[in-house]
Amino acid sequence: MPKPTPSNGIVRVESNVYLVSGSNTNWVIVKDGDRCTLVDTGYPGDRDAVLGSLAALGLDPRDVAAVLVTHAHNDHIGAAEHLRAQYDVPVLMHQEEVPHARRDFLDQVSVGQVVAQAWRPGVLPWAVHALRAGGTTHVPVCEPQPFPVQGALDLPGAPVPVHTPGHTKGHCAYHLPESGILITGDALVTAHPTSRISGPQLLPDMFHTDRARALDSLALLENLDAGLLLPGHGPVHHGSAKEAATTAREHAVG
Repeated sequence: MPKPTPSNGIVRVESNVYLVSGSNTNWVIVKDGDRCTLVDTGYPGDRDAVLGSLAALGLDPRDVAAVLVTHAHNDHIGAAEHLRAQYDVPVLMHQEEVPHARRDFLDQVSVGQVVAQAWRPGVLPWAVHALRAGGTTHVPVCEPQPFPVQGALDLPGAPVPVHTPGHTKGHCAYHLPESGILITGDALVTAHPTSRISGPQLLPDMFHTDRARALDSLALLENLDAGLLLPGHGPVHHGSAKEAATTAREHAVG
């Protein structure tokens, strides 16, 4: 498997899979010829970076077969509605995340919760950065769609959704069995500006809708056949899903 080669925030993790780093958050591009699957779309302020990352790989927004959403927090759906409305790109997610993406409700860390934690190292700089990137902007997806089938999706990379609730009710990771890659979203990350540790971990407690379920969902990841993990925050993790989930669990209960 090719070694990651970073270029302008784009890391090639496999011959057709790329992890892109934006404003403290990541998205993934899975190519298949002149088409691709885009997993997550960064903050609202990352829109130009999302479009630029596609262009850097020789792709036009119209080449995106679908946007797959891990979860509907602002730092993961920032450009989703733009792609849907301007380029007719379907935006797919777990059925429990559909009303969240429509903004029938907003289930993410509140300003009050952040203020209460502002004394912790890293929280205030992260909050300022998040505000500047559009962390509190109203960015609903007007026509989000649930997955049309169970199992592998008929999209570049044949991604398999893995429902991993806890961070949000409808959070999904995406397994690429043919590539041995697991896109973990925020079910498991490898770094975050508000965390004092590095490597596989859960996000700090304030970010989860249900931390206990987020901890339980690690068990859903650990038996997947994957040797590369692409998180929603932090760098690529080289190692098995089982090892990463075990490490994240140890950090969470330690």
